[in-house]
Amino acid sequence: MHAMKAYLPSLARLLMSGLFIWDGIFQLRDPSGTAKYFATVHVPIPDVAVWISIVFHLLAGLAILVGFKIRWAAAALVVFCLGTGFGVHLAAGDFNNMIHFYKNLVMAGGFLYVMTYGAGAMSIDGVDEA
Repeated sequence: MHAMKAYLPSLARLLMSGLFIWDGIFQLRDPSGTAKYFATVHVPIPDVAVWISIVFHLLAGLAILVGFKIRWAAAALVVFCLGTGFGVHLAAGDFNNMIHFYKNLVMAGGFLYVMTYGAGAMSIDGVDEA
């Protein structure tokens, strides 16, 4: 198990970052469609918010993936996951949105863990003793 400790944080970062990188690319492929969706869930200034969202998803996702400034990226993603969870996905009676709400809570918990323990040895940040 000790030998796996060097590799498991990298695998965890890959799994955690994938959603954000994929979503950033998905939004980039159709920013007007994403802005229309943002408008339906009452995101302010959706035509501007979509570009902020794209940049945020890509930068934060890539930072988690490579382990760069990981505690800052994880903190930003905690706020993001909780904000979108409570602000967008907490719709009473909507089962699909409740799944997304709890997914966001789980991701926030994972990013809190990353904030606490750092990126691991196989990262740009390297082993960071908290």
